[in-house]
Amino acid sequence: MKVLITGGAGFLGQRLARELLARGELRDSQGRVRRIDKLVLADVVPAKDFGDERVRVVTGDIADGALLRQAIDTDTTSIFHLAAIVSGQAEADFELGMRINLDASRLLLDICRELGHAPKVVFTSSVAVYGGKLPELVRDDTALNPRSSYGTQKAIGELLLNDYSRRGFVDGRVLRLPTISVRPGKPNKAASSFASGIIREPLNGEASVCPVLPEARLWLLSPRAAVEALIAGHELPAEVLGDSRIVNLPGLSISVAEMVAALETVAGPEAVARISFAPDPAVERIVNSWPAAWDVGRAKTLGLSADANFESIVRAYMQETASA
Repeated sequence: MKVLITGGAGFLGQRLARELLARGELRDSQGRVRRIDKLVLADVVPAKDFGDERVRVVTGDIADGALLRQAIDTDTTSIFHLAAIVSGQAEADFELGMRINLDASRLLLDICRELGHAPKVVFTSSVAVYGGKLPELVRDDTALNPRSSYGTQKAIGELLLNDYSRRGFVDGRVLRLPTISVRPGKPNKAASSFASGIIREPLNGEASVCPVLPEARLWLLSPRAAVEALIAGHELPAEVLGDSRIVNLPGLSISVAEMVAALETVAGPEAVARISFAPDPAVERIVNSWPAAWDVGRAKTLGLSADANFESIVRAYMQETASA
């Protein structure tokens, strides 16, 4: 089988690619276990190919139909659509966010429709599709009311994938990801970038400035658990999803203060001393519009799971960076 990952050069894309190559197989839409013969990694910058002959790297604008047609053909059994402009950048650059987060997603779906082979499509969405006054516990079917352009673009993408699945053009799954922490590397333009920065930078001996107050609460998932959820979501039979292909993934509901306390438990007070707080109204407006907890009963029934606690996430990050 042939698998495509858009955003294949990105942090999650590379981790997912590595895991798929190690796993070596996936289930197709008929439930048959098939060997992964080709893995296409498409992104605006070249992805790492891991020295594996199964990997093909496609580089260019994901909103360019010519590029997507290079990446998708009737042999493409499964697509993990991860490519996106992150929340803060999508808010700052409306045109770019619309082109990549919305136009490219519709173009990808339309190419699948034109080819007529109905591949599995896993679309990563976000807590940002919610907003406004929310119930204490947000459900999969809580009304969408995004308070950012990024959230709006993701919400439209969800509805499109659900409808294309209903019509049989694709076999889709929308997985709403919590904020991912801890991400390695440098800060990005996501409004949630601080959720990694307040852990990563102090562990690297660097100062970190948090743009939200300690009582701000987030819904978090580790990179390892996120990749496991993407694959598990792909493997779900269409019939268990029913009329709605949209699933809120399990995660941890945790405040920034609790994250800092976990860091202190694992790495000591000297790490925490490197964190300072300077609230940024623009970041706070976006982050505080997101739900801090949601009902994951459906996800758990489907066999999806979260991390045990945030301390385990910090320890896993430290182990990974030490062995890198």
